[in-house]
Amino acid sequence: MHLLAFVLGIIFTATALAFPSSRERFDARVARRAKGTSRLPATTSDASTARRSKHLSRPKITNATHDVYTANWAGAVLNADAGTWATVEGTFTVPIPGPAPGQTQGGASAWVGIDGDSCGTAILQTGVDFNYFDGEVSYDAWYEWYPEAAYDFDEMIINPGDSITAIVETVTSTLGYAWLINNNSGQEVGIELASGVPLCEQDAEWIVEDFEVAGGLVPFADFGTVTFTGAVAGTNFDTSAGPAGATIIDIEQGAVLTSASVTGSSITVTYN
Repeated sequence: MHLLAFVLGIIFTATALAFPSSRERFDARVARRAKGTSRLPATTSDASTARRSKHLSRPKITNATHDVYTANWAGAVLNADAGTWATVEGTFTVPIPGPAPGQTQGGASAWVGIDGDSCGTAILQTGVDFNYFDGEVSYDAWYEWYPEAAYDFDEMIINPGDSITAIVETVTSTLGYAWLINNNSGQEVGIELASGVPLCEQDAEWIVEDFEVAGGLVPFADFGTVTFTGAVAGTNFDTSAGPAGATIIDIEQGAVLTSASVTGSSITVTYN
């Protein structure tokens, strides 16, 4: 139903060239784009390998909520059979990030997406990076069809406290759309993406992520709390599901850095 909400002036594929970031942006963002690196599928934390392996094998949606720990994802994931999910949507308020403990910088990202959890070969996702560097805060709106790198919606203006609705939608397993709506300003951006790496369409996600730069995770910014409201995933069978019963994921890097929970149609992720 969102396909008619946007008139896309230019159609890009996920292999389009990246534009350089502005010099004022967080250095980690510049390095990540220059090296063509990208966000990663959920990565197992050492303390939860056995739990994670069991979780990855679950083939159907369940009514139970499970706790899983990864090194880079926090939030909620609905797992289903391949070919299930066609859309994922959620709205969040842009936080004011602070540095990681003992650091002068930090970064994190809030996004919605399809795949990357039990299907790690491809992810269609869109969201917002929030960055802190030496007392300065910056934001980047982006889209990605992993394993290609992420690219910015350069025209998107984001301020702290803005309400952002993020939507991904598939047409086929190799063709889809990503949209961001700034509910404060009314600005909407969207893009059509094509990829040679098909989605499994079996994971629907609402995630806060510690993203990667140059082969390593950035210092994880203290983002306070991010809540995805109006969280809904639509299927290829004209049905939909909220996050009730989703797998709850938290970030563990030696210590558990987040606390995620699901209430009704909302997913809340809090920095510990």
